[in-house]
Amino acid sequence: MTESPGTCPVTTVLPNRKISILYEDNHLLVVEKPVNLPTQADESGDPDLLSLLKSDLKLRYGKPGNVFLGLVHRLDRPVGGVMVFAKTSKAAARLAEQVRHRELQKKYLAVLHGVPEPRRGRLQHYLVKDHMANMVTALTTEAPQSKLAVLDYEILAEREGLALAEVHLETGRSHQIRVQFAAGGHPLYGDQKYGAGLNRIGQQLALWSVELGFKHPTRGEPLIFRSRPPQVFPWSLFPLD
Repeated sequence: MTESPGTCPVTTVLPNRKISILYEDNHLLVVEKPVNLPTQADESGDPDLLSLLKSDLKLRYGKPGNVFLGLVHRLDRPVGGVMVFAKTSKAAARLAEQVRHRELQKKYLAVLHGVPEPRRGRLQHYLVKDHMANMVTALTTEAPQSKLAVLDYEILAEREGLALAEVHLETGRSHQIRVQFAAGGHPLYGDQKYGAGLNRIGQQLALWSVELGFKHPTRGEPLIFRSRPPQVFPWSLFPLD
């Protein structure tokens, strides 16, 4: 398995905003998404990661016309960490196939309020999204228009009433990690949407995409890329080796 060779020199695609490129070849672009940056354009009209990366590719390689960059998966706006984009239509199609077959391996770290019991387990819910309100509800039984959501977790450490959880997604639903832990009474630190009673405005959501694994879309070799959350509170409570 090929691991990420470390962060390449950062590429500046927005004043006062730097995005680290973890890996790039003719078919792939793997980056570390900054927090509070939309993955793609939304109703806010704010700069978004996909558009910024397209502009950067156009500038760096002197490409005429539109630049192709396929969105393979998404991270919520307040979430940071590793993401992969497809630079060719062939790569986009083959990575999409891996997503459909749940072959894209995604691992996250999350800081929770309280400590779930058991400390290692599986969460399964049926999620229903209100697109107008951009809110997701977790149900214990299937309902019309609901989607199955499954994740595995393990509590790695606890301190000051908070717990560090390692999370492996089996499915990739909107707001999945946030709403599933909140449904069990353990919302994520800083999540005003699903943990308003415990979190304050201005706190940063403590959810980070730390590892992403998949097969190279043309060579077939397994790849894995990693990213670490910044050592600021509450992450600083849990130093990582």
